[in-house]
Amino acid sequence: MQEVFDFLKKCKTYYLATCENGQARVRPFGTVDIYDGTLRIQTGASKPVSHQLKENPKGEICAFDAETGTWLRIAATFVEDPRIEAQEHMLDAYPNLRKNYAPGDGNTIIYYLKDAEATFSSFSAPSRTVKF
Repeated sequence: MQEVFDFLKKCKTYYLATCENGQARVRPFGTVDIYDGTLRIQTGASKPVSHQLKENPKGEICAFDAETGTWLRIAATFVEDPRIEAQEHMLDAYPNLRKNYAPGDGNTIIYYLKDAEATFSSFSAPSRTVKF
């Protein structure tokens, strides 16, 4: 999990795919955290992505490291963690988000990745998968 976290932090931007009424939806994200032994992301309750994950919690993250030519795909179930402590931990890691989010504001949503399968790939090496 630490290797996946480090890769996402290095890339800075990754893309999260969800499904809405049978249509794939993809958007850029930048938040990633490790808290309570799980990999986590953050979004707002008012955003469509939160409604999509509530309806269907399966999603996939994709990131590309142009420097190494390596990409990462993570298939997982995204589980909401409503604890204020989880929100505080994420916002401490991304203080610039505090202008739009606050722990306990009813808008800050933290998801942890459950049953995650992360595959590192490139054109020059065989793919490698880790599960967490």
